[in-house]
Amino acid sequence: MTSHEKPTIVPARLQSGDTIRAIAPSCSRAFVMEYDNTKWITERFEAMGLKQEFGDHVDENDDFDSSPIPSRVADLHAAFADPSVAGIISVIGGFNSNELLPYLDWDLIAANPKVFCGYSDFTALANAVHAKTGLVTYVGAHWSSFGMRDHFEPTGQWFRTATHEHAWTIEHASEFTDDLWFMDQDNRSVQASGGPWILNQGAATGTVIGGNLGTLHLLQGGEFMPSLHGAMLFIEEDSSEDIHEIARKLASFLQSPSAAGLTGLAIGRFQRQSGITRSLLEQVIAKHPILQRIPVVANLDFGHTSPMFTLPIGGYARLSTGDDSVQLHFAHSQDQLG
Repeated sequence: MTSHEKPTIVPARLQSGDTIRAIAPSCSRAFVMEYDNTKWITERFEAMGLKQEFGDHVDENDDFDSSPIPSRVADLHAAFADPSVAGIISVIGGFNSNELLPYLDWDLIAANPKVFCGYSDFTALANAVHAKTGLVTYVGAHWSSFGMRDHFEPTGQWFRTATHEHAWTIEHASEFTDDLWFMDQDNRSVQASGGPWILNQGAATGTVIGGNLGTLHLLQGGEFMPSLHGAMLFIEEDSSEDIHEIARKLASFLQSPSAAGLTGLAIGRFQRQSGITRSLLEQVIAKHPILQRIPVVANLDFGHTSPMFTLPIGGYARLSTGDDSVQLHFAHSQDQLG
């Protein structure tokens, strides 16, 4: 069933005193703990008034830096079923969260709605859970993301706003980082962001669908993919994908039956190693007549660089462009956009 056949469920807002449980639906926490940045993670969750706890199997680790499917499914189900848990967050990304989809108890998840957040490989879970249950999920910071000592904000504030409030506005960052910060917290490089790129002018409102492009592509054509009809598609990719991969995966999505109902396209900042430039991206966008009818913007603050804002999958976005500016608003319901 598509997301449009399920009533939207907005999870209760996080509050001071709530418990958030970290699970490892992709890579194991053992992979993260090779670089122990938990001091800053603990400080940041405490500053939000949130108590941390962990799934029973987060430290299991196999040859794929992950754990068996039953272990990962058990931790996800236990987190949703436990009434003392208000939010669930992924430890880190990886490559295999889509392995869990055939084994998830959708009725259990729908009956116990709560904040459910992560990014990158978590894109598969965030979008599939919304498609199958109607629950608004979140593509945003991992548990491990909170271990970034410097240059972390406004990532943390964007996470807090998305999970504590009902509507919010994005103020675009003037700087970003794109480095292996977890390996060396003392030697960081800060770059000017250049602001959003307006690739096609316009204004639109739509249901938020998306996240990591390659991961979302794993869902295409199946029961776990939300409909793109009435959707504003948000996509980003890491440095492993070049412009050719971006172009052909985007073309594939635009050929899906529901893509004719897209209201807008928003693209996150590409990592420098990808070699993707504004000129290359403009040429890709110009190939598709459907993208000449809707607003298209890029170089936004989400994806595999920092800072990153949090996307409410199944929530709503309003996007509008001026001559040289981009306004972006999110809410959990269309009437909350104001």
